[in-house]
Amino acid sequence: MEIISHSVTQTKNIGRKIAQVLEPGNILCLFGEFGSGKTVLVKGMALALGIPERQVSSPSFVLLREYKVKIKKERIPFYHFDFYRLENIKQIIDIGYEEFIYSDAVSVIEWADRLGRYLPKDYLEVKLSIKGKNQRIIELRAHGNNSKTLLDRFSLRY
Repeated sequence: MEIISHSVTQTKNIGRKIAQVLEPGNILCLFGEFGSGKTVLVKGMALALGIPERQVSSPSFVLLREYKVKIKKERIPFYHFDFYRLENIKQIIDIGYEEFIYSDAVSVIEWADRLGRYLPKDYLEVKLSIKGKNQRIIELRAHGNNSKTLLDRFSLRY
């Protein structure tokens, strides 16, 4: 699925719509160059889940930020990973990355390309590309059954 966003506001709204169909255990892997809108999309998701926008920032100087959110009347963690400053794969192992993402939490991973062989088997790929000054191309592709279900639910609402 491909969507063209024409503004920061529209990118946030796409993030909100994704958040509306999230379920515990969903993993979203974000790919895209610097400035393509990855954190803006995450802010939209966070807003829809009740996290104030001012609390959501790119965790580029730390690998992980954790928020508590309510999904389907259940309070769960929302993990926001950012691997932009990842120096080596050992840092991922040291933070217990797999224990976080293979849980009932929702995990969103910016700069997921840096995971290499540690990329999850089942995730929603969200690729953001810069098309113009205010335009972004957002491509969504499912990898696995859970992410296919997530993409199908999103497609019905979008």
